[in-house]
Amino acid sequence: MNPLQRLGRWISDHLIMAFGLLVLVYMFVPIAIVVLMSFNDNSKSRNVYAFQSFTVNNWIHPCQPNGMCDSVVRSIEIGLLATIVATILGTLAAFALVRHRFAGRSTANLIIFLPMASPEIVMGASLLALFVATGFGGQLGFFTILIAHIMFCLSFVIVTVKARLGGLDDNLEQAAMDLYATEAQAFWRITFPLVFPGILGAALLSFSLSFDDFIITNLNAGQTVTFPMFVWGAAQRGVPMQVNVVGTAMFLISVLIVLGAELSRRKTAKVA
Repeated sequence: MNPLQRLGRWISDHLIMAFGLLVLVYMFVPIAIVVLMSFNDNSKSRNVYAFQSFTVNNWIHPCQPNGMCDSVVRSIEIGLLATIVATILGTLAAFALVRHRFAGRSTANLIIFLPMASPEIVMGASLLALFVATGFGGQLGFFTILIAHIMFCLSFVIVTVKARLGGLDDNLEQAAMDLYATEAQAFWRITFPLVFPGILGAALLSFSLSFDDFIITNLNAGQTVTFPMFVWGAAQRGVPMQVNVVGTAMFLISVLIVLGAELSRRKTAKVA
């Protein structure tokens, strides 16, 4: 094999890996910039993308911009509540759609995708019209945001959990019941542990979607200010560097949750 053939063989063997690395770099460059800017002392410049000097004051005083921490706490509260409700309802709906046959099942599967396919501005305006029509137009705030977030998170939970359920073997439950396990025991000891990674993934996705939503929230928020709305308002004057601190902290927490779940899975696999 001549050198040109060896070079061509080497390129063909490593091309996919090279493209994968490029995609990863492309995805993580914005995150790296956010982490870098969280240590930026930009108090003397209105150019928020110019790195002036290194400082840890942004991390020591993350609540320095008035109202920012309040908006973060409010977004976390809404995100957690929307995640809990949407995950419970979506998981139950996913089990019903996968495990049972009923009239309108195919139509329900189609309707589930509509909130995911609809533009956010359309969904936000539709929810606003619904709240106004039902008499909540003058009471827009925390609860209208929560209802809106539960509604658009439901579709993502159902689709995620359905995908997990679709890959399970029904014979596992049958085998458990053949060994004298009740339906409840078979569910909690066999089905639920197998489905739990999908449920956890759906919950994390729901929280992420809820925490960073702006369009639907802005249309149904009234006087309530969430973190994305605070960032949008602050951008009119110059985004404070503490915003990058919040972004970096949320990213690190997400990584720790994923790593913890993976380590727990590997530990369980070794025991088994």
